[in-house]
Amino acid sequence: MLSPKRTKFRKRHKGHLAGRAKGGDEVSFGDFGLQVVEPGWITARQIEAARVAISRSVKKTGKVYIRIFPDKSVTKKPAETRMGTGKGAVEGWVAVARPGRVIFEVEGVSLEIAKQAFTRAHHKLPIKTSWSRARGPYEQVYDEPRRPSRPLGRGAARRAGADSR
Repeated sequence: MLSPKRTKFRKRHKGHLAGRAKGGDEVSFGDFGLQVVEPGWITARQIEAARVAISRSVKKTGKVYIRIFPDKSVTKKPAETRMGTGKGAVEGWVAVARPGRVIFEVEGVSLEIAKQAFTRAHHKLPIKTSWSRARGPYEQVYDEPRRPSRPLGRGAARRAGADSR
């Protein structure tokens, strides 16, 4: 299971889950990615269970990339212990997953196999996820202005410089 080799401090603050992911929100290594939709903590055991589920679907044809690491310690006090007397012992390790973060990627497989693998992994995770596709290097660059998806309102065509009456 995943856990850090060493940390500067053993016990961490609880933190907060508000906001979106600051980085790691694009598919970088593979062709398809599993992206977080709602915030939460993912334990090392859950990451491993999801990895095994994806690996069994992808088999030897594809490659699986794990994009998160459980580097936050979670503490717990023993049962039937009075409040106070310090913070509890480290129980396990979690990864903080904020919306938009890509947590797994696969490459070398078809869309159907990737969807099946991510569906199986989704059932092992405590948060909502969705799959996303890798973007090409020139996909967001447009040579000509994009056409609107709906008709323009009254006067909008004239303001845009179209034919004047």
